[in-house]
Amino acid sequence: MSSILLLTSSPRSDSISTKIATDLADKIKAQNPGKTIVHRNLAGAPLAHIDERFTAAIRTPADARTTEQKETIKVSDELVDELLAADTIVIGTGLINFGIYSSLKSWIDNVARAGRTFTYTETGPKGLVTGKKAYIVLASGGVYSEGPAAPLNHAVPYLKSVLAFIGITDVETVYVEGLAFGPEAAEKALDAAQARAAELALAA
Repeated sequence: MSSILLLTSSPRSDSISTKIATDLADKIKAQNPGKTIVHRNLAGAPLAHIDERFTAAIRTPADARTTEQKETIKVSDELVDELLAADTIVIGTGLINFGIYSSLKSWIDNVARAGRTFTYTETGPKGLVTGKKAYIVLASGGVYSEGPAAPLNHAVPYLKSVLAFIGITDVETVYVEGLAFGPEAAEKALDAAQARAAELALAA
């Protein structure tokens, strides 16, 4: 059975990025009843940052890893399996200090695995996570999709680069921006994002 991998990363209980990302995943599932949703709340259950033991374990051939090394990357293996099993990935994050939440960065560090999600060839790296579609939901107080602040939006370009590196090039973005410009602007931003999410879900 195909699945939708929902990744939320905001630590806020009233997170707009989590709300829109969850709504989008639910709408896609409604259009495709056979799908299941696998939700990783990366803020509620944060992943450990990778360390020297982790990097040593993933650089050791699988058939040569010790029991301790296998245990060290057990969660990483589970995360990679979830990613490979999904045909749709929905990522929700706020724009923090012009980038993504560290909880989401830890997920990326765990799934960007040579030999599993990408490989090195004579012509350069090649992504192994192919045939999937991804959606990025980015919430921000200001406007970063266009205009003078757009160069400060490092979140979407970074996520698209990482996804492309592992083989996911079909990516759509939902911006929920201008949330700090007052209640009326925030309401308009939310309505626009929900409409965009509904449009994308219908096309899924």
